[in-house]
Amino acid sequence: MLELKSVDAGYGTFQALFGINLDVRAGEAVGVIGPNGAGKTTLMRVISGLIRPAKGSITMEGHDVVATPAHRIVDLGIAHVPENRRLFPRLTVDDNLKMGAYMPGARAKYAERLEFVFDLFPRMKERRSQMAGTLSGGEQQMCAIGRALMSDPKLLLLDEPSAGLAPVVVQQVFELVKRIRASGLTVLIVEQNVQQVLKVVDRAYLLEAGTIRASGTSEEMMKTDTIKQAYLGV
Repeated sequence: MLELKSVDAGYGTFQALFGINLDVRAGEAVGVIGPNGAGKTTLMRVISGLIRPAKGSITMEGHDVVATPAHRIVDLGIAHVPENRRLFPRLTVDDNLKMGAYMPGARAKYAERLEFVFDLFPRMKERRSQMAGTLSGGEQQMCAIGRALMSDPKLLLLDEPSAGLAPVVVQQVFELVKRIRASGLTVLIVEQNVQQVLKVVDRAYLLEAGTIRASGTSEEMMKTDTIKQAYLGV
């Protein structure tokens, strides 16, 4: 579904990614793990068109993502839930969800997608008239994911969904990821919480200093000495 080949990217003269090769197949959940500053958020921004790669290719179901204008990438079926949620705090939950369905194709399915999101996140239905900025951290994450799902994506990009949340809420967020997967959606998730994310993905890549250091199934990654020592405390 999604394929990155030899991708270099960065900000101005600063290079954050070096020769990234990564693929995501339809129907699977793939994790990108690694420490702070490894380039995980840059990777997500490159895929969703927020920044352009300096080198390499990105394709989504055969479509050239790099040649697609940033505002049209959502039409390819890619929806990005950014780090720190990035909700519109002074808009209601309802209005934030409407923003996710702004593309013409999504507007036609608005009622159907809203029902899907409320079925997945019943609390959003209860809070639909509440300002997004007054929601709890976990509720804001639900709203951000719901907003992305309103575009009826094929691939959901989740950037650090557990960041800044209490441990009990982190558990809830990863349960939500499981439910999203069960709905048939393909997921690419970047996350520092290695132990939790390896429980919900099929495969994972280890990104360190802008380079892919290792990859494999979640079971293989859990057994890798590098992962065990550096991230699992074993």
